[in-house]
Amino acid sequence: MKAFFCVILMAVTTYIIRALPITILRKEIKSQFLKSFLYYVPYAVLASLTFPAIFSSTGNMATGILGTITALILAYMEKGLVLVAVLAILIVYFSAFFL
Repeated sequence: MKAFFCVILMAVTTYIIRALPITILRKEIKSQFLKSFLYYVPYAVLASLTFPAIFSSTGNMATGILGTITALILAYMEKGLVLVAVLAILIVYFSAFFL
């Protein structure tokens, strides 16, 4: 029964978080500052969730840094997502043998 209550509570919480902005903000947002702020929120949240995991996932921060640098360079060179991910993973994997 406790698990069922927890699932219901999580469902209600998730629904409120998603439904509240729709019900409160029915009009178009006219503030250019607010529009630009809201535009970057998903990127900031994704980065704040991803970067700590990148540096701690292998147990060696140096391999995480090498993989991140590799991914950033390849992304800057406008390579495809799959290529960036695969090469970053390979760099992390092989650098773990040397560091």
